Amino acid sequence: MNREENIKQIQDSSKVWDIAVIGGGSSGLGVALDAISRGMSVVLLEKADFAKGTSSRSTKLVHGGVRYLAQGDVMLVLEALKERGKLLKNAPHLAHDQPFIIPIYTWFDRIQYSVGLKLYDWMSGRLSLGKSTFISKKETIKRLPAVLQKGLMGGVVYHDGQFDDARLALDIAQTADEAGACILNYTKVNNLEKDSSGKITGLKIQDLLTRKKHIIQAKMVVNATGVFADKILQMDNPEAPKMIQPSQGIHLVMDLDFLGGSDALMIPKTRDGRVLFAVPWHGKLVVGTTDTLREKPKLEPEALQKEIDFVLETAGGYLTRKPTRADIKAVFAGLRPLARPQEGSTKTKEISRSHKVIVSESGLVTLTGGKWTTFRKMGEDTVDHFQQVTGEKPGASTSLDMKIHGYSKQLQKGHWQLYGSDALAIQALAKEEPKLAEKLHPDFPNIAAEVIWAVRNEMAVKVEDILSRRIRILILDAQAAIETAEKVAQLMAIELHKDQVWISQEIQDFNKVAEKYLIRK
Repeated sequence: MNREENIKQIQDSSKVWDIAVIGGGSSGLGVALDAISRGMSVVLLEKADFAKGTSSRSTKLVHGGVRYLAQGDVMLVLEALKERGKLLKNAPHLAHDQPFIIPIYTWFDRIQYSVGLKLYDWMSGRLSLGKSTFISKKETIKRLPAVLQKGLMGGVVYHDGQFDDARLALDIAQTADEAGACILNYTKVNNLEKDSSGKITGLKIQDLLTRKKHIIQAKMVVNATGVFADKILQMDNPEAPKMIQPSQGIHLVMDLDFLGGSDALMIPKTRDGRVLFAVPWHGKLVVGTTDTLREKPKLEPEALQKEIDFVLETAGGYLTRKPTRADIKAVFAGLRPLARPQEGSTKTKEISRSHKVIVSESGLVTLTGGKWTTFRKMGEDTVDHFQQVTGEKPGASTSLDMKIHGYSKQLQKGHWQLYGSDALAIQALAKEEPKLAEKLHPDFPNIAAEVIWAVRNEMAVKVEDILSRRIRILILDAQAAIETAEKVAQLMAIELHKDQVWISQEIQDFNKVAEKYLIRK
């Protein structure tokens, strides 16, 4: 995936693309993947880096949604369970089965969760990841050594999926790119092009790295910008009402020994009515999430003190050793693009996570809502509107069975698994040049060759691209990421032909972002 080569593709302003997608998160990438699976010409534009926003800040779960089932949203759960099963088959290097345990302290809870999760199993059908079952108190303690034992009766085990969100976004981008799509990061949409009748014909864009401007012609333009969808809607029509209500969710990252074992903990009842997860991920424990209304969307949202306290307090109620602020290695916040509720309503947990596709009078197609698990179906449903907008019937979607870049049946262990079929090529780089075999940080397995690979093949152009989304050190241990930034900047500078001024600026920019992931003792 070469940025310079892709920029050349948009320099021909006479070319008319079938679909131009605004947004390089899970929604936009799902649209690009489905469109390219139908043989359409696709250009995707992301103003920052792929999955820079919400799509790299999830709970790291590919799930049907146990909570949505409890709310009676059966169709969403059925759809998500099907997509979950397919994703685990199409991207085994990035998504896998994760057993969860709900600790049981009352007979009523045992009956309630045992029955509910049997229904969840049944709805999974042939794509089930494993049967739910009740386990004894002894077995629960063995599998969750740090769980609170007072009053514990046992636990209910069930299975869901886990994944690396930013890596999946990147691999979807590469899959689409390899199939012929033009995928670009750090490219901003400045305006919508329209004909004399007010119908959208394309986009005015700017390469944020070179500052050069381009015009793209497209038969259909898709607004897949998540929490920023209102900005594009108002670019189309300044009178357009706001559709998006940002809802913030935060996650705390701490050492794995707070939970112990390889099973995840699911806390089904919290003060705000949500469930809370404590999930083993890349050798750490990710605990979250919250549901806090925010008025304005931000590219780099920050956790509120009350959110941090809530997660610590809730998790502490189920663990023998209660975590404190001093135990937090990193905190990250993300914004959900929920449908704006009616006046006076603040219960975002009750808003359906189903996605919606809206077509404006100008022909602008906007995709809102949804969740990571259903990214592919969201894309398919969006591309299905091509005929409504253009009068041309698109080919049949084949994205359901598309293998994602990196797909391999022979996966290496440890962090190399995330690269799938690319792992051997990165290791070969390290063999060619021994310096590239050196670790980036003593506490993490990542080596210098991964930085070179990310610049050459994964469109990484900033230190933050590497440390936040290509390798995940920033959200696993923010202080370790700060300590690694200079080494990463120097490696990138050689590859990108940059000078010492660039290195200093990149380190400064990265540290400014990383500060938001730190909790000062």
